[in-house]
Amino acid sequence: MLKKVKHHSLKKHTDKNLMHRDISERNAPLKYLGFLVDETYFDNFELFYEFGKELGLQRKDIKLFTFIETRRRIPTLRQNQITNKEFTWRGEIHNQNAHEFLDYPFDVLIGFYNGKHEFLSAMAAQSKAKFKIGFNGADERLFDLLLTVDLQKPETFKSEVKKYLTILKKI
Repeated sequence: MLKKVKHHSLKKHTDKNLMHRDISERNAPLKYLGFLVDETYFDNFELFYEFGKELGLQRKDIKLFTFIETRRRIPTLRQNQITNKEFTWRGEIHNQNAHEFLDYPFDVLIGFYNGKHEFLSAMAAQSKAKFKIGFNGADERLFDLLLTVDLQKPETFKSEVKKYLTILKKI
């Protein structure tokens, strides 16, 4: 029961954040790049930093935030990670690092997850990013560009994103 209430609240927060989204800076050139990643699909994070370098960015200009269903018992030093337990039943986020990530004014934010994902979609909606890219069946209201790419094939992902960023004159 509580899980249903949490998902309903997340949907309400997402809808509210979409209504207040500022799209005036959508065409800004790429200087800062952010990734929202579902760890169940992908855990080779160095690939994202290499991709940023290919786009002409320095490592400090690339930020990564991941979602994992439940935190592992193994101690980790990773701070840019959130679990479903850090979302309240009202859909609010209780993670200071997540708030800092979402308030960062990325020029491009890439939601690296398949389909509709309530938790990551709520984060994407709350993000202050100027331009957002999503994949395969994600909520089209959240993203400015949706790509149909197999996320398990990183080279295809990189070439498609690079192609569209070039077309849109972001790089």
